[in-house]
Amino acid sequence: MHVTDRRRRLRDYFQREGCVRPASVFDPVSSRTAYALGFEVGMLGGSIASAVILGAPDVAVMTLTELADQVRRITRASDISQIVDADNGYGNALNVMRTVRELEDAGASGMTIEDTSLPSRYGSGGKEELIPLDEMTGKLRAAVAARQDDATVILGRTHAINATSLDDAVERVAAYADTGVDGIFLMGIREEAHLQAVRAVTNLPFMLGSTPESLTMDVLAPYGVKIVLRGHGTFTQTVRTVYESLEHQASGAPSAELADREPTPEMMGIATGTADYRSARDAYLGG
Repeated sequence: MHVTDRRRRLRDYFQREGCVRPASVFDPVSSRTAYALGFEVGMLGGSIASAVILGAPDVAVMTLTELADQVRRITRASDISQIVDADNGYGNALNVMRTVRELEDAGASGMTIEDTSLPSRYGSGGKEELIPLDEMTGKLRAAVAARQDDATVILGRTHAINATSLDDAVERVAAYADTGVDGIFLMGIREEAHLQAVRAVTNLPFMLGSTPESLTMDVLAPYGVKIVLRGHGTFTQTVRTVYESLEHQASGAPSAELADREPTPEMMGIATGTADYRSARDAYLGG
């Protein structure tokens, strides 16, 4: 599937009725597996990208080039429509323009640009801080102008509910909606009243993160929520499996004790794209 077709498919998700949960995708194996299981939309979270690429927490030490390289590996492995957490765009509005182009070149179908001040300011104590409203609207206008494919989805992301106040979030949502972005990514939504407040100032579709399970898909959909994250268990559960497997190995225990945790041949075939490679071998290597 051509990358523009993947982007158009993602756009369709933001226009259709209902609300979906994307697959948490972070590498080629998770990309192939998610797509094989029927997921059409994937999400690479910033904290997960930092952990996978650097083995580091989410403290803004990853570079744009490192992120783009990982996105390229993910999008090369399957036809999933990949949304990428692009943090704050890696700098000012000019940096945002380069971020959009690099992630597009890497095959991203959509990306989020957030209003947090990154990396954390000296003396902030790790408290989440936001950049000024006019600076953020400039960054989002730059992001929209920078995209090379009109099908690429740009989402303006605000952390205002957590960092400042609901009133500030409402003001920012209204302003971001006027920049030409395709939707708004909201962090910190914890109750329907939050959704009612932000829905009153824009008709753009919403994507949510860090939302309690009590806000079900049926509750969220009438407010124009099209995509909702429910954590990144794909990666976090993988970390536990790796730890426990290595712990077992380090203890000197027999490998056979963990035989029931081994993937089936079918699972390994999906993860490594074996069928595609076999087809190419048969078609082009002869014999």
